[in-house]
Formats: sequence, C-alpha cells, structure tokens
Amino acid sequence: MITDSEVLAVKQRFGIIGNSPLLNHAIRVAMQAAPTEMTVLITGESGSGKESFSKIIHSLSTRKHGKFIAINCGAIPEGTIDSELFGHEKGSFTGAHEARKGYFEVTDNGSIFLDEIGEMPLGTQARLLRVLENGEFIKVGSSKVLKTDVRVITATNINLLNAVEKGKFREDLYYRLNTVPIFVPPLRERGEDIILLFRKFTSDFSEKYNVKPITLDNEAKNLLLKFSFRGNIRQLKNLAEQISLLEENREVDAITLAKYLPSEESSSLPAPYKPQGSGEGSRDFSEREILYKVLFDMKKDMTDLKKLVLDTYQSGGLSQNIIKKHHSLFEDMDSSVSFDEDSSKPSSSMPIVLESGSSSSNSNQASEDYDDEGIEDIIHEEDDNSLSIEKKEKELIIKALRKHNNKRKYAAQDLGISERTLYRKIKQYDINE
Repeated sequence: MITDSEVLAVKQRFGIIGNSPLLNHAIRVAMQAAPTEMTVLITGESGSGKESFSKIIHSLSTRKHGKFIAINCGAIPEGTIDSELFGHEKGSFTGAHEARKGYFEVTDNGSIFLDEIGEMPLGTQARLLRVLENGEFIKVGSSKVLKTDVRVITATNINLLNAVEKGKFREDLYYRLNTVPIFVPPLRERGEDIILLFRKFTSDFSEKYNVKPITLDNEAKNLLLKFSFRGNIRQLKNLAEQISLLEENREVDAITLAKYLPSEESSSLPAPYKPQGSGEGSRDFSEREILYKVLFDMKKDMTDLKKLVLDTYQSGGLSQNIIKKHHSLFEDMDSSVSFDEDSSKPSSSMPIVLESGSSSSNSNQASEDYDDEGIEDIIHEEDDNSLSIEKKEKELIIKALRKHNNKRKYAAQDLGISERTLYRKIKQYDINE
C-alpha cells in the first residue's frame, strides 16, 4: 500500500504541483506499475503533463540505471520513423550512407517513451507489436533478426478505440499497450491546483528576472478556477508569465485578469470537438450530421426560391406582401432589405422592387417565361421536399438545444444560424424547450 507521504515524496522529486484526488490516483498507479515490466498507456489532453508520469515509471523501476528516451511519434515523418526506431543498414535507402542504430537498439535494458502513439503509421505499428510480443526487430534494409529488452511506455491525447474503429490503429496493438492505463486529469478538473500552479509559475518568473511576484485577489482566483484551460498546464504557465511581464500593479484583480483570458465562446473550428475522457462525445454532432444539415439547408433555400418565383408569377410582380411572406430569404443581407409598417412598399434600401401591375409588359413576359407545366413541377417538388426537410431540420434543432441545455445562443452557433432565426424555428416547429 502506497502511503500519502510516499506520493508526496514523488511529487517533490519530479516537481509535480497539486493535491487533486485524480492526480494523486494517477501517481499511485504509476508507482505501482513502475517495479513491473508491464506496458503502460498514459492518456490525457495535450499539455496535461503525461511525460512526467513516464519519468516516474522509469525512475522507480529496476531499469532506472538504463537509458530513457522520449520520442514524439507525431513529429517524425512517416518515411523515416522505421529507421529512427529500429535502425537501418548502409544503402537501404537514398541517403543511407552508413548503418545506424535505432532507438530500440540503443535503449536496450532501458525504457522508451512513445508519445502521441496514435500518430504512428500502421506499418510501424506492426513492427512495434513484434517487439512487444517477442522482443525482436529487423533493421530497415536487413533480414537479420535482432533482440532487444526494452520497457515500452506510451501516451496519447486521442481516443485510441475510436482510431481502432476507423482502421487507423491496430486493435491487437491497442490491447497490448493498454495493460496498465493511467489517466492524467485535465487542469480544469484539478480544482485548487490551478491556484497553486499559477503561484509556482509567477514565483519562478520573479526569481528569474528579480521582480516582485504577482498575486491574485479572491475574485481573480475564482475567475481563474472557472476558466477551462484547453491548453492545460502549458496555457496556465504562458498566462502567468504574460501577466508577470506586462502588469505594473503586482496585485491583480478579476477585471485585470479577464483581459488576459481568451474568450471561450469563440472558436475557429467548424464543429465542437471533445477529447477523450470528456464524456460528451456521444452528444456531439458527427461530421455526417453536419454535412446533412448543410445539404438540407441548401435544398430548403432552393425550395424557398421556387416558392418566391411561383408567388411572383401568380401575383404579377414582387410586391410587399410577397417579400414579407418570404422574409427568411433576406435575413442575411446585412439589413439591406427593411420594411416600413405604414408603407405598402419596401424601404428605399431595397435594390430592386417590381410592383404588381406596374407594367403590363412585365406580366406578359412572365407569362411567356413560365408555362403551366413548369408551375406544376415546382408545386410537386415543393410538396415532396417540404416534409423530409422540415423533419430533419427539427431533429437537428432539438439535438442542438439538448446539447446546450436549451441555451439558444450556443445552439444557434452550433447550427450555424442566427439566434433570431433559431427562435423563429422553435416557434415554427412548436418545439418544447
């Protein structure tokens, strides 16, 4: 049984700050796995400190006197990763002027940490599986089987099971790596650890540059605790150093702190993405649903345009009543179309208005352009499309509202429409929030 004092000693040795129960549990699992030869898979968001746990495992293992190498699989080009890991023979490929030992040969009797294992190519995954199963590997350009005795520790910030389902990661390798899983919690789930880490980073900055350290008042601390920190510890460290550098007043309040916190509502992503362990993945829109929404929106716009053409033909012109009836078509025109309640015509900002009966030639021309068969086609297609489009649109709106706990602002952002349009759609489809 690992005691609290032993956990504290490990924290001090490896510079880990925090008292979160999730963090302490992860450290205990790492300490228990260290003396064994079992493979370990460390999961967690980018910037949460996964590499520190690989160092804990190596330093507390029987291999602590052997070599330890950390490799980012996502940073090595696909064409050279086999050579980097397993080595190559002279002349095995263009530029191979001499033989080279790979990391698995160099770290014999040591430990190798493979970060971002989910980015490893499938061919390299097969080679790695052979190393894990038999301790054997073959250099690139060679036929000779070599032996190695290496402890493999891996880490990833993606959901490997999803990668397995998509055919991007070998299922047999996943279960071979996931013998001992360790989940490193994101910063936002560590509570008061955020304040402790902020104080540590500002203290380090003050010692390095000989300035007075930054302090936070109670409101600023509460604001810091509520922030999500998608970049985790890296983002918090950057924030602490930025404030320490730029703020002349060394006691920071909530208003000052807010200026340095980016808006969490803004995002350049087309759809929200939840990392592994977030618990929200099943409620997100899939790429297919987003594509369906775009296609249905386009189809609905075409149907609305056909209605407008039909109404215009039947009435003999683009009158005020027709524009009001189809006002949804003009919502995204930056207010270039406005309506006057006391006028039978749109305001002067409307670029072109064809009034009913303004010219008999217009009516005659319309009669020539649209025959009865064309009108019947429009009406028939309108009936076919209307129900299926409206049903799918209603389903997407309901899903978005449920996802954001009936907060229309965020639901509208996910759907890619204005909040005013969402409100109108809710009333149109009689959706109970």
